[in-house]
Amino acid sequence: MQHILAIDQGTTGTTVLVLDEQLNVKGRGYCEFAQIYPQPGWVEHDPDAILASVFDALGTAVRQSSVADGDWAGIGITNQRETVVLWDRKTGKAVHNAIVWQDRRTSDWCAARIAAGEQDAVRAATGLPIDPYFSATKLAWMLDQGDLRQRAERGELAFGTIDCFLVFCLTGGAHHVTDVSNASRTLLFDIHKMDWSDTLLEQFNIPRALLPEIAPSAGEFGKVRSVASLPDGVPITGIAGDQQAALFGQACFTPGDAKCTFGTGAFLLMNTGSTPVPSTNGLVTTVAWQIPGEKAYALEGSAFVAGAAVQWLRDGLQFFESAAEVEAMAQSVPDSGGVVVVPAFAGLGAPHWRPNARGSITGLTRGTTRAHIARATLEGIALQNVDVLRAMEGDSGRSLAILKVDGGAAANNLLMQFQCDVLGVAISRPELLETTAIGAALLAGLGCGLWPSKAAIAKTLPEERAFRPTMTPELVQDHLARWAKAIDANL
Repeated sequence: MQHILAIDQGTTGTTVLVLDEQLNVKGRGYCEFAQIYPQPGWVEHDPDAILASVFDALGTAVRQSSVADGDWAGIGITNQRETVVLWDRKTGKAVHNAIVWQDRRTSDWCAARIAAGEQDAVRAATGLPIDPYFSATKLAWMLDQGDLRQRAERGELAFGTIDCFLVFCLTGGAHHVTDVSNASRTLLFDIHKMDWSDTLLEQFNIPRALLPEIAPSAGEFGKVRSVASLPDGVPITGIAGDQQAALFGQACFTPGDAKCTFGTGAFLLMNTGSTPVPSTNGLVTTVAWQIPGEKAYALEGSAFVAGAAVQWLRDGLQFFESAAEVEAMAQSVPDSGGVVVVPAFAGLGAPHWRPNARGSITGLTRGTTRAHIARATLEGIALQNVDVLRAMEGDSGRSLAILKVDGGAAANNLLMQFQCDVLGVAISRPELLETTAIGAALLAGLGCGLWPSKAAIAKTLPEERAFRPTMTPELVQDHLARWAKAIDANL
């Protein structure tokens, strides 16, 4: 029996799974690491702490699995996207803390570029807006610290997103390579030419000598060397950014297939096929993956707050002690009693893009209880996703047939049924909710030949539960109308 090791390097911690050919989990490890906040709006990670978390989780998962040295087929990596690492090519040591995707230190720089009229050309090439979220402006800022730019121009330094940094470290510095899905999140990658853009490199003042090789998402990226718990020579055969990995892990292989990952926020992606679809509705166009004989693009939209809204009920309002209690509390009332919660605690994302919007609760009466607010909060999580998915349908020209869901909050049956009702489409929930890591494993299995095709992969992904719409059209329209009114008041 051959096994795949899946490394899911996230924003707050690293999960490692060992999976057999039937995707049975044979070992699991998890390790958190510290967040660093040097100033308001700045978010950093210590790259050494990231590496330590990977090796810790990897060791735990491998020990649990008891897999023999000769039974490793390949390794898959998925990662927090856009986060920037800069390191010394000779020593492998980072020369600055990683700047995290959440970091906003380059907001003024981005605003100046947009005011100068550069937005349209950048979006046309990359599918992305000029925004601090993406890698290029973070990297440009980092290079202006000390002598880093001079060292970069001399070829002494290497840049990468987290996947690239991990491959370099896991292979003993032998390989400096990233995959197309991660490259497409940097603002330096032309999604039409599928290569780094000299025009964008000049525009953002990034030396080309820093950049990694770009490879497809499935195939050999290098072999591990001197890694505790693993024999030398195990190949790394699959890489994708976390949301693209979740799209692949949900077997969203056909144009029009869509998934929503319910985590701290809600991340929605729709497969748009072999041609990038530009958005006119405030979404992002991105590379989904490239595998032998195929490349796929996706439309992406994010709601900044999803599971974090339940954490707010728990920690901020102290409605309950455990987030898992929200479902029972919300189910204790038949409806929200007219209460609408807009969970815009970090502004409104796609398709509204109102960074200054704030959370709101409307429709309160003397009869309102904690249960009504809890139910309205779950409903607000689902209703903001309706806005994103309708924008995706408008951009893609495709009607959504089914939404595949994953992430921690996808276990909430009340939330899933309401999401299904207000969308008016079926929802499919898989047995394995860790689809980000599963997607990395599947790409790795495809890259090393463990699975011969996407069709073979799809057979390994059983559904745990399907949800079907049950709400009357009149009640759906009532919910949507109250939501639209609450959003208009917020804007």
